[in-house]
Amino acid sequence: MTLIFAHRGSAGTHPENTFAAYLEAERVGVDGIELDVQLTKDNQIVVIHDSTVNRTTNGIGKVKDYTLEEIKQLDNGSWFAPEFDGEKVPTLTEVLEWLQTNKLLLNIELKNETNIVPYLEELVIKEIEKHNLVERVIISSFNHYSIRKINKLNSKIECAILFLEKLYEPWNYATTVRAKGLHSYNPKTSDAMIREAQERGYPVRVFTVNKEERMQQLIAQGCSAIFTDYPERALQVREVVRG
Repeated sequence: MTLIFAHRGSAGTHPENTFAAYLEAERVGVDGIELDVQLTKDNQIVVIHDSTVNRTTNGIGKVKDYTLEEIKQLDNGSWFAPEFDGEKVPTLTEVLEWLQTNKLLLNIELKNETNIVPYLEELVIKEIEKHNLVERVIISSFNHYSIRKINKLNSKIECAILFLEKLYEPWNYATTVRAKGLHSYNPKTSDAMIREAQERGYPVRVFTVNKEERMQQLIAQGCSAIFTDYPERALQVREVVRG
């Protein structure tokens, strides 16, 4: 069965990477949540996509220049719609604690593809282990050095390479960094790649799939998972495909 991951929560209907978006995804019955993490000035793990707070909060500046206390003062919801005024930037710890109340899977994307973020891998793994969620977490990144490092630190955590272009036999490349999953960009993902990768034991999870026709194609083919901003829509499509 194709799993449905809510991309940054239910990001099509709620402000991304907020508890409002995560709770909506849980409400509609999603299989997993995808989110992005990076570090504050005082080395706290916060859940936010961009390297700056400009787009999704009422603040200005780089995430790494804010302390946790400072970033928690920002409004993280009203940019999306007035009713979400007061939403805060979550910490990874808060999300992991919430996961103790449900059975959702979690995909953590490390946002360190352009900036060197010392100790991000160690800190993230420490939190996962502390909350006993090793079996329910996938770690992905466009920084494949980071994926290799995660595997060295805890080989029990599934790692996946993120990639935007067509790779030749990506399952072979994945072995070089000990990745076990392939997270591929929807426009560059072929049916043939999905089929061969999965036959070789490499789950393919495609991002970001928001059109119903494409959802239907991927689900009918048996793609391992899709990431979508509209999880409720994707779940409805899956029900139709499965009959």
